[in-house]
Amino acid sequence: METSRRRALGRGLEELFNNEPIAYEKIEEKVIEDAKKEEIVEIPLKELRSNPYQPRKNFDEDALKELSESIKEHGVFQPIIAKKSIKGYEIIAGERRVKASIMAGLEKIPAIIRDFSDQDMMEIALLENLQRENLNALEEAMAYKKLLDELSLTQDALAKRLGKSRSHITNMLGILSLPEEVKDKIVEGKISMGHARVLSKIEDVEEIKSLANKIVKEGLSVREIENIVQDNNKYVKKNMQTRTRTTNSEYKIVEESLTEKFGSKTKIKNNKIEISFVNDNDLNRILEIIGLDN
Repeated sequence: METSRRRALGRGLEELFNNEPIAYEKIEEKVIEDAKKEEIVEIPLKELRSNPYQPRKNFDEDALKELSESIKEHGVFQPIIAKKSIKGYEIIAGERRVKASIMAGLEKIPAIIRDFSDQDMMEIALLENLQRENLNALEEAMAYKKLLDELSLTQDALAKRLGKSRSHITNMLGILSLPEEVKDKIVEGKISMGHARVLSKIEDVEEIKSLANKIVKEGLSVREIENIVQDNNKYVKKNMQTRTRTTNSEYKIVEESLTEKFGSKTKIKNNKIEISFVNDNDLNRILEIIGLDN
């Protein structure tokens, strides 16, 4: 009885993805693939509310009206994903369809009910914020910290969960230690993520501020600021450790270097370089590092 009930409710977020990186855009796809036809039910729109861990978001009114007209004519093609709560249901995925359906005058919407835990719901909200929004370096770092704190994950576990390298997570978290005035420059777009990562390695706060001002005034590239730091002994880097690499592969060191550079797992096999990415935003981030963002 309990086994059949669990099958009806479906698997939790971590089990759903097993050892794969968890991508927000694939959560809905995975749940629908896992569902049987009889598990799709009609639930009243008035009983639905947003994920309680997800901050209120603005929705494009024109896009909602367009979707609403389509729903009036063709109905809702893809069911939403929802969780039963004390009062009604919480939306896991499909909030735009819910809003457009209400706008279209519908009373019910097709849904698949899944028993995600509060931790799953929190992680889904944080993943949506991290993977769907165009975050600056500071916002990305804060999202990682919140995932680590709220879900009690290690940096290694978080890296595997997001399909990132451990060094990328560590480097991004280092940005949070920068002086507030330097963080302001990141938010304002005057200093890039690459600049911020280099600055976060410096011990002396005043030197960080000085270099940050130099970046803004002289328009220094990341490579130029790296050279300044490496060539000048007064910049003492934090957490500098000599790593001993043991390898059975001639490309292992190159793979590690590329993984650290791109912040995503990189493999070399069959004379090909494979760089993993989670979604379009992540791909654009990698293309920007390579210099193909134009």
